[in-house]
Amino acid sequence: MSRVLVTGASGFIGRHLVPRLGAEGHEAIAIHHASGDVAEPTTWKGLPAADVVVHLAAKSFVPDSWESPGRFLRTNLTGTVEALEYCRAHGARLVFPSSYMYGDAVRQPISEGSDLVAKNPYALSKKLAEEVCHFFADQFGINITILRPFNIYGLGQSETFLVPTIISQLRTRKEVRVRDLEPRRDYVYVLDVVDAITRAVGYERGCEVLNIGSGTSHSVAELIQTIQQVWGTDVPVRSDGVRRKDEIMDSVADVSRAEQLLGWKPRFTLRQGLEDLHAVL
Repeated sequence: MSRVLVTGASGFIGRHLVPRLGAEGHEAIAIHHASGDVAEPTTWKGLPAADVVVHLAAKSFVPDSWESPGRFLRTNLTGTVEALEYCRAHGARLVFPSSYMYGDAVRQPISEGSDLVAKNPYALSKKLAEEVCHFFADQFGINITILRPFNIYGLGQSETFLVPTIISQLRTRKEVRVRDLEPRRDYVYVLDVVDAITRAVGYERGCEVLNIGSGTSHSVAELIQTIQQVWGTDVPVRSDGVRRKDEIMDSVADVSRAEQLLGWKPRFTLRQGLEDLHAVL
């Protein structure tokens, strides 16, 4: 078993991951926001040695990235550089949860070799961070597993994201209002993502990039319908008919490589994930 340092341990994914690592027999070292700024070298110098770093700490809300692109680049890019420097100093491996950044892909399902398209400052920060990961792997021999989760949902997610926004609106029993009902996304349950990260902790072969998704997509309309079925509601649904600039109309993850290298595949369908979420809310 490994000693695993987890940055962003109090965040959405981290709160699920830390107890899971402990249950698997690992020693999890939880690093929170109060531990310091991950973009500052002094923060890392005070941390204990570990075998693996799971670098979750990041800024992630896309609209905010347009307001403060420099802050996103500092945290997501410079913070990852500092995580890599820590790994170099301690001989540690890195698990780096990145992001979806394939744009409006021509082919579905989307493989890891598809073209990367950074359409916002958040995606740019993750794309550049991945490039730095590859450089450190090539030049310093650090073992790195880069995970590209598609659309994550689950307990503890901020209400700025779609699934919790819909659930919050359902509680008023008046209506669900969204901007557009047509875009399709590959929604992956947070516990499936945590399972992938946990498996990646034990992976020690070079630098790999792996998609993490459900392997299927659902429109916003289908998502709302499924949530209403699980929650037992039947409130009106209104669309503003507003499509975002450069909207991605469909995304489906090809997860065959994650299954091949990590033995991972999603356990939850969209409905099963929503049922599990409903049970704990």
